[in-house]
Amino acid sequence: MEKYNFEDIKDRVVVITGSGRGIGKSTAECFASYGAKVVISDMDADVCEQTTAELKSAGCDVIGVVANITKEEDVAKLMKAPIDKWGKIDCLVNNAGITKDTLFIRMKLEQWRLVQEVIVTGTYLCCKEAVNYMRKLRTGNIINISSFVRNGNVGQVNYSSAKAALIGLTRTLAKELGSMGIRANCVAPGFIETRMTDTVPEKMVEDLKKMISLKRMGLPKDVANAILFLSSDMSSYITGETLEVNGGL
Repeated sequence: MEKYNFEDIKDRVVVITGSGRGIGKSTAECFASYGAKVVISDMDADVCEQTTAELKSAGCDVIGVVANITKEEDVAKLMKAPIDKWGKIDCLVNNAGITKDTLFIRMKLEQWRLVQEVIVTGTYLCCKEAVNYMRKLRTGNIINISSFVRNGNVGQVNYSSAKAALIGLTRTLAKELGSMGIRANCVAPGFIETRMTDTVPEKMVEDLKKMISLKRMGLPKDVANAILFLSSDMSSYITGETLEVNGGL
């Protein structure tokens, strides 16, 4: 009888954008705990260095790369780092994102463009560069982090539009790259306890919990576990899909 576990994760090389804190950091910790070799990446040099040091002190095989994913030269440097150290990239997790929330009628073009640049263009650039290495080995895994609010959310027309765009990007990558042995999927978190949600008023949080079947906000590790599953051989026949992690919202 075949035994199902995550042993195949051991020694895989995983690049995670926006992994200095929050969901990205939890995902890095999750992969590292199963023996993966992890690239920590963040725009904030201090945060990137701190998280990398924490995981190294815990005995994990990691490197840290400071990168702005909206810049082609930074993305090229980010993807070359694991090639230089380990010779491959097995998995790319496009987690980096920002918010610039305001009502549509008040939103400035700069707020729109910045969110689109980081979430959509940044993901595109990272995929483009990583696939150049993955296709040579005819294997690879891309996981893009969308969001429940891709369905629309007041004050987030820029963010919800960008997260919705990732669904189309992912499905197209799945169709185009499948013959090269590369899978592409999305994870769509609901309301997760992160720095982003720390600023939400307490009453609003309680109202949100009432809308969630499990009556609680999610934890970063809940999302990390879903990402781990989609990167593993346990999901080897899944591509072009979106896995909702929202507690039944």
